[in-house]
Amino acid sequence: MATSIKKIVAASLIGTTIEWYDFFLYGSAAALVFNKLFFPESDPLTGTLLSFLTYAVGFVARPLGGLVFGHFGDRIGRKTLLVVSLLLMGAATFLIGCLPTYETLGPAAALLLTSLRLVQGFALGGEWGGAVLIVSEHGDTARRGFWASWPQAGAPGGNLLATGVLAALAAWQSDEAFLAWGWRVPFLLSGVLVLIGLWIRLSISESPVFKQAPPELRPPIVVVLRHHAKDVLVAIGARLAENISFYLLTVFVITYAKQTGIDNSTVLTAVLISSGIHFVTIPLWGALSDRLGRRPIYLAGAAGIGVWIFAFFPLVDTGNFLAITLAVTVGLLFHGMMYGPQAAFFSELFGTRSRYTGVSIGAQLSAIVAGALAPIIAVALLQQFGSSVPISAYLGVAALLTLFSVYSARETRGSDLAERIHAR
Repeated sequence: MATSIKKIVAASLIGTTIEWYDFFLYGSAAALVFNKLFFPESDPLTGTLLSFLTYAVGFVARPLGGLVFGHFGDRIGRKTLLVVSLLLMGAATFLIGCLPTYETLGPAAALLLTSLRLVQGFALGGEWGGAVLIVSEHGDTARRGFWASWPQAGAPGGNLLATGVLAALAAWQSDEAFLAWGWRVPFLLSGVLVLIGLWIRLSISESPVFKQAPPELRPPIVVVLRHHAKDVLVAIGARLAENISFYLLTVFVITYAKQTGIDNSTVLTAVLISSGIHFVTIPLWGALSDRLGRRPIYLAGAAGIGVWIFAFFPLVDTGNFLAITLAVTVGLLFHGMMYGPQAAFFSELFGTRSRYTGVSIGAQLSAIVAGALAPIIAVALLQQFGSSVPISAYLGVAALLTLFSVYSARETRGSDLAERIHAR
């Protein structure tokens, strides 16, 4: 029985929101408390750097997750793999909330934390491709950019949820109580959220485009590497500025503000408000890409963030709540211009029986060199130079690479996914 596109979108959005909540919760906790709980013998900035290294481990596992989930998603379907990814992510996040800290277990605590972060990354590597594809392959050609952008809104949705819970706890608890037990609450809450997500995801139907596609005898990765190598490179390049900017704007900004003496609740609330605006506007950029094309909107976002980042840190330096909120909001609007059309854009690059693998590998390989390293590189640059200018230049270079990648790609708006059964 076919499922309505609105129900498909709701299932994907809720699932991706929960998965990103789990993933971003770790990033926020790494910036706020993990340096003290799991690396207490280091100086504060080095401890933060070490906690971000465990954060980066999740990104390293994402291409493997993309490859495994992509292979089976192209073989047996999108729906089953989406259920598995949600279960894995939820279990890992819940267990992080149960972990003993360095005080109890010593260095082994950090090892367990890193292992669970690997599971998180593996699950998220498989989640993204399936979520955007099941919507893209259910939706109509004329409005694919709009419908497919809704799972993308799960990223700011998850960040909104994670930051909101942390901000509430930070506001209602003393620093001592939050460090002692309060940080565990958002991780344990994940168990309840996963049950809700599973109930919704189990009720949707498989992608009709996938069900109609004839079987492909060759492994999906072989098809991708043989016929879609350029498309994978386009996806990797397109994600550089998008991925780096998002983690600088939402994760690193917490550490940066903390180092400059700004209160945690101030920056968390600013990120919270900005993420709410980001959540609402992502589908608008997706809809605009249905009218103007994927490339023009994406290019405008890459150019915009490459320039805005040089104003971003000076605004944060003011310590003024409104200035910080403006800095993050405008940055996330430029990010949304890339992220909104991205799901439809990447989906339209590949054939049906290699699509899950193609979009996952392209997106997740980029995540290693972009999102994984962004907070680490930013902290290292701040530690080395004591200035935000090198960090801005770092994102500026990434924006140039993204502009080149997207400009060199073909325009995909209007592609019929049902006709893209075989590789080119």
